[in-house]
Amino acid sequence: MSGSSNSPRASGHASSCMDHPPVIYVHSISEAGRLLPSASRWNSVEVDFHVVPKSNSPYDSLPSQYSKSIDCELVITDKQYFKRFLYVSLAIVFVIIAFVLLVQFLPHRHNHHENSKNLTLALHQALTFFDAQKSGHYPSNSPVKFRGNSGLQDGESVPGGLVGGFYDSGNNIKFSFPTAYTVTLLSWTVIEYHEKFADIGELDHVKDIIRWGSDYLLEIFVPPNSSLNSITLYSQVGTGNGTQVDNDISCWQRPEDMSYKRPVSVCDVTASDLAGEIMAALSAASIVFQEDTAYSGKLIHSAKILFDVATKNDTDHRQGTYTAVDNCGGEARMFYNSSGYKDELVWGGTWLFFATGNVSYLRYATNHFGAAEEEEAISEKGVFYWNNKLTATAVLLTRLLYFQDMGYSYKDGAGSSSDETNLLVCSYLSQETFDRTPGGLILLSPNNDKPIQFAATASFLSKLYSDYLELIRSSGLNCSGDDLSLEMLRNFAMSQASTYITILNIAGSNIGNGLIVAFSISFVVIFQVNYILGDNPMKMSYMVGFGNQYPTQVHHRAASIRQDNQHYTCQEGERWLYSNDGNPYILYGAVVAGPDQNDYFLDKRDKPQFTEPSLAGNAGFVAALIALHDPPLNSPDTNGFNLGIDQNGIFEKIHKPPPAP
Repeated sequence: MSGSSNSPRASGHASSCMDHPPVIYVHSISEAGRLLPSASRWNSVEVDFHVVPKSNSPYDSLPSQYSKSIDCELVITDKQYFKRFLYVSLAIVFVIIAFVLLVQFLPHRHNHHENSKNLTLALHQALTFFDAQKSGHYPSNSPVKFRGNSGLQDGESVPGGLVGGFYDSGNNIKFSFPTAYTVTLLSWTVIEYHEKFADIGELDHVKDIIRWGSDYLLEIFVPPNSSLNSITLYSQVGTGNGTQVDNDISCWQRPEDMSYKRPVSVCDVTASDLAGEIMAALSAASIVFQEDTAYSGKLIHSAKILFDVATKNDTDHRQGTYTAVDNCGGEARMFYNSSGYKDELVWGGTWLFFATGNVSYLRYATNHFGAAEEEEAISEKGVFYWNNKLTATAVLLTRLLYFQDMGYSYKDGAGSSSDETNLLVCSYLSQETFDRTPGGLILLSPNNDKPIQFAATASFLSKLYSDYLELIRSSGLNCSGDDLSLEMLRNFAMSQASTYITILNIAGSNIGNGLIVAFSISFVVIFQVNYILGDNPMKMSYMVGFGNQYPTQVHHRAASIRQDNQHYTCQEGERWLYSNDGNPYILYGAVVAGPDQNDYFLDKRDKPQFTEPSLAGNAGFVAALIALHDPPLNSPDTNGFNLGIDQNGIFEKIHKPPPAP
């Protein structure tokens, strides 16, 4: 482009290029290296820099409102070079944008972002819910001030009593089965991510919750005096027996005001599922408290007795579910009806192996894993919750395969578990295996209420497994015969964020497949967690106290009745149940049941299918939150990773591979 001015500067007018012919640019180079003029006008592109298009308006002759010194045209005579220039420029800009977005969303974040601060708050609140559920002599330093001593007469007919533990949900019943599951799951999160808990100041808090639960589990287990057949387990304190007598279901009353009878459900050696879950809880907790050798040893001792009893019954044909017996199951048949027991025994044996290093427990778990799979109902496949531990056991055994050489005698069993884990995570990423709500919440058990508890544990297992993949520098998953589940990832992400698809396509040739898979899994987890915390069609945070909008009429007796030094009878309590006012106390951290299959949620206290929280639901969400939370700054492991996960701590009792049988 060229231009000149023949007018004097004093004139105040800029000269125009219109009086001068445009410079003709050349577009090719001869063999001699000389530039040649363009041979054809059709090979040129004219570009002007006017702000608006030219028109035939008489106002075209008016001076421009913008100052300028030269008004001329740029004539480009080689269209091919110009297009190439444009394409390269756009590609550079696009790659820069994609790189910035990729760094922003990569699972290995080296800085704490705003989202991590939100997760810290969410974790603090989610753990606080367990403080609100404590029964017995209430701690004076508890952050929940509307609670007090309660249930001090629980188990008064039982030697030593059954004081303590947790109320399960919005009612005042103490269920042993979901309590044991909660202790196991929270212990697992501490074993894996204790560095993260410590970094955000919540390690002592979560360990206090685990110990409160494990202390109670020791109470409900009465070891045999001599014969293994004399074992006693207490599965429940409190009841809703369907009569007109006041009880924990028919009476809307604060636990501090309870004056009605609270019967105890008693089980024997046939409650194999309850024994297996308690065995798992005590074993996992023993790893959490391994520095307290006396307490840890006490937990392991009880777990070993439970294992011996439960597995001995296998040959005596006396195994079964705890809800199959009237005196044992009690009210649990309505709320926590167990469908099988083999998954709990495999789950318990696996945790007992990690707690002791005794390979006989591992041998039992791997030898019986197939039988547990056969017992698993089709509707339960891929679901990890209080009734099904098989999916989580597969992840644990896969962990063993990836990070600890146990010898060839265990390869087959662990290898089968690895295949199951891959299929599990693939099913979470696929839109074909499980349905979703219109807003995107995965429906792992569509026939049940409380969809959030299933989505939370799926998020935990997915993120935990992606951390395993990163640690072993895996090349990726194998889903439906594909070496990399990109198609599944794209199908899922297509309905969530088109930008994510673009990043995957750009990054695919530049970073390892394992990192793409880990990044993709993290995206799934982030989406599900964000949905629960308010990114949903209702714009409702399903964790109470978090965000701008959350349930105010939580189905919870203690939080819904004002503490005003008055004793409200069961009949008087009903006015609180059916009141249209919000609860007088915010039940911080309570994860409610959640929306229906169409993302619809009704914030009504008398609609527990929407507004009731539970121990098991909160435990799963704590697990998802800590797995997703940023790791501590500047704390890479020996391999240079900074994932905030303890790769080898779970193997501390495992000293060497067992000899081949």
